[in-house]
Amino acid sequence: MPHKRQEHLDLLCNIGELAGALAGSPDIEDFLDETAAIIARHISADVCSIYIYEEASSELVLKATHGLKAEAVNKIRLKEGEGIVGFALAEAHAVFEIDAITNPHFKFFEEAGEEKFHSFIAVPMIRGGHKVGVLTVQHETSGFFGDSDLRVLRATASQLAGAIENARLIMGLWGREDKEEKPEITEITSGVIKGESASKGFALAPIMIFHKDMGGLLTRDSSLDPPCSHERFIEAVSSTEKQLSALQESFSEKLPESASLIFSAHFMILKDPSFVPKMDAKISNGMHPAQAIREIAGHYIRIFSSSPDAYIREKATDVEDLACRILRNLFIGRGERIEGGGHRIIVARDLFPSDILKLSTDQVQGVILVGGGMTSHVSILARSLRIPVVIAENHDLLRIHEGTIVLLDADNGSIYINPADALIHEYEIRNATKKTIEAISDEMHATTQTVDGVRIRLLANINLLSQLDLAKQLKAEGIGLYRTEFPFLIRSTFPTEAEQYIVYKRLLDSMPDKEVTIRTLDVGGDKTLSYSDDGDEVNPELGLRSIRFSLTHRDIFEQQIRAILRAGAERRCLRIMFPMISSIDEFIEARQIVSDCVRDLGEEDLAHHHSPEIGMMIEIPSVIETIDAYVKEADFFSIGTNDFIQYMLAVDRRNKKVAGYYRAYHPAVLRALSRIVKAINEAGKSVSVCGEMAHEPEYIPFLLGIGVKSLSIDPQFMPSVQKQVMSINMADLKIFSEGILAESSVGGVKKVLDRFLAS
Repeated sequence: MPHKRQEHLDLLCNIGELAGALAGSPDIEDFLDETAAIIARHISADVCSIYIYEEASSELVLKATHGLKAEAVNKIRLKEGEGIVGFALAEAHAVFEIDAITNPHFKFFEEAGEEKFHSFIAVPMIRGGHKVGVLTVQHETSGFFGDSDLRVLRATASQLAGAIENARLIMGLWGREDKEEKPEITEITSGVIKGESASKGFALAPIMIFHKDMGGLLTRDSSLDPPCSHERFIEAVSSTEKQLSALQESFSEKLPESASLIFSAHFMILKDPSFVPKMDAKISNGMHPAQAIREIAGHYIRIFSSSPDAYIREKATDVEDLACRILRNLFIGRGERIEGGGHRIIVARDLFPSDILKLSTDQVQGVILVGGGMTSHVSILARSLRIPVVIAENHDLLRIHEGTIVLLDADNGSIYINPADALIHEYEIRNATKKTIEAISDEMHATTQTVDGVRIRLLANINLLSQLDLAKQLKAEGIGLYRTEFPFLIRSTFPTEAEQYIVYKRLLDSMPDKEVTIRTLDVGGDKTLSYSDDGDEVNPELGLRSIRFSLTHRDIFEQQIRAILRAGAERRCLRIMFPMISSIDEFIEARQIVSDCVRDLGEEDLAHHHSPEIGMMIEIPSVIETIDAYVKEADFFSIGTNDFIQYMLAVDRRNKKVAGYYRAYHPAVLRALSRIVKAINEAGKSVSVCGEMAHEPEYIPFLLGIGVKSLSIDPQFMPSVQKQVMSINMADLKIFSEGILAESSVGGVKKVLDRFLAS
C-alpha cells in the first residue's frame, strides 16, 4: 500500500503535529481527543482510542476516542489484565490481532459500538516502570493492519508516554495535603570556596539559586506587588503559552537532539482545570493575581517536591519555571525589573540534562553544583555547550543572597564571592588573552603530519550537533565518534525512529565528503535513563549498559539502526560502531540486527544505506585474548581508553578514594594497547583512539609510537594536539614506545615518560 506507507512517513517525520496539538488544545481532554484523531488519520484507522491507567483504582479508563461512541469516554474501565487492552498493559507488550473477537481476552462493550471492528492493535505506554496507559487502533476490515502499522504505533506511543504521564500526574493532584516550609536565608558576603572542575571556563556574573524561584518571584511579600488587573492576568497566561511554543520551536532548530515535546509538562499544567482556572477563581474573589499564582503554583511545587519518585520531583521544577514565566509576563511594563536565569551563574543541588539545555538557551554564564557529583553525561553536555561548571561541597552556597557577584574559575575549581576589583581585573586580562576560534582556525592545517612526514588523522568527537561548526572551523578530517546517547539522555522518553532520523540526517549532511562514525546507544553506568524500567543496579558500571542494553531492548535498538540506515541512504560510506563489546558473539548478534534492518527497509521500499561498515569500541579487557577473532569480523576499531583503563585496573575513575590507582601509564594498560593496535594494523583494518589519552600530551607520543594513526578528540583539543604532532619525529617515537613497553613497574614507566617530556 504505497499510499498507506506515505501516511506512516508523514506521522513519523511530522511528529511535531502532536506538539502543535498539545500547544493548541484548550485543555488536557481536548489534547487527547486531537491526538487520537491525528493518529487515526495517519494510520488510516477507523478507530483510535487512548486509555489512561489510574493508580488509585488500578484501572484503565477510556479517556479519548476517535471512532467509538463519545458516551463511552470515562465509562469504560478495565482492570489490569482484563480484555485485550488490560492484557497488553499487564504483559507490557503489544497485542496485534487480525480479528480481535478470536482473542480469548476479547471483551465486548456495548456502549462503545465496536462490534463491527475486527483488526486491532493495542500498544502499552510505560515510562520508567510506571504504567501510563494503552494506545489502540481498530479497523472494520480483518487483517487491515501490518507490521509497519505496529512499528509506527510503538514509536508514537513512546512519544506520547511522557506527555500523557504528565497529564495523569496532574489530573489527580488536588485534594492532597502539603506542608509549607520557608527556607532560611544565610548571606555569604565574601571569600573563596574551592571545588572541583567539571567543565572548564570562566564566568563573572550575579548568582541565582536554581532550586528557588527566579528572582524571588514566588517567595516575595505580596504587599510589594504593584496593582494588577484580572485582564492583565489573562494576557500574561496567553503570553506565556506563546513563549513556550516559540521556545519549543527554538529547541528543535538549535538542538535537534532535544525532545519535540520538551515543554509538555508546562502545557499540561496550563491546561489543567485545577491550575489557571483556580487562579482565575481566586482573582475573581478579590485576590491579587500574583498572590493567586503563588498559592496555586506553591501547592503543585510542594506536592511534587515531597514525592519519593525522582521523576515526579522533577516536575516541581517545571511548575516553578511555568509560574515564574507567568509572573514575569504579569509584571512586564509595570515598572518591575524581572530577570530570569540569563547572564547569571546558577547554583543548584542537582541538574538534569534537560536543565542544562534550558540554561544554555537562557545564556547562563556558569553553574555551581552543590553537595554531590555530576554524572558524566551532564558534565559532557555542559562542556559541549561551553558552560563552565564547578562542583562544591559547601551547602551554604544554596542559601547565598541572590544577586551576589561571583567569579567562577572552572579551570582550577575556584569560586570567588564578591571578588575584589584587582581579582576581577586579573580575570578580565586572562580571559582577553585567549585566542578567538577564528584566529585559532586560521592557524590550523587541513592535514596533520609528523616532522618526518607520517600522516596522522585528527577526527572530532561530537556530543551535540551544535559542535559541528567548531569541528569544521578547526578543520577536523571527519567525525570519529558521534555519541548518540544524548537524544536519549536529555528527554523524558525514548526518541522515536523519526526523531533520531532527523538528528542523524543533519549530522551526515553537514559532513558530506568526510568520514562519520555513529556509535550506537551507550547508556547505563553513570549515564542512566530516568524513564527506563530496568531499575537500580548494585554495580551499574558492570551492569546492563551499552550494547547489553541494546541487545536486551531489541525494539529500541532496531529503531536506532533503522534511523541511521535511512539517514545514510545517499552516502557512499556509512560507519556504525557498537560500544562495550565483550565477546565475539555480541558483535555478531549486533551486526545481524543491522542486516535484519537492511532487509526490512528494503521490503518496505524505504531509502536506506545497503552495506554500512560495522565497527566496535574496544573498552573491555576480554577483547585482548581474542583480538584475532575480532579483526576478522569487524571493519574498523576505536579504543575507548577511559573505560579500558577502568576495567583493566578495576578502578572506579569517579571514586576519589581510589583515583590515584587510575593510571593510564600502568604497564599492563600500555602493553595491552600495543598488542591490540599491532593485531589490527597487521590485519589491514583501521584503529583510532577516542578516550582522553588521545588528547593528553604525555600519551600522544606513545600512541603514535605503537602504530596509532588516527586520534578522535573533542574539537577544543585539536589545535594543541596538531601542534604537538607536527613537532615530533616518528622514528624517535618508536624507540620511545619500545622503552616504555620494556618497563614492568608503574614507577619505571613514569620515569621514562618524564624523561621524554623533559627532553
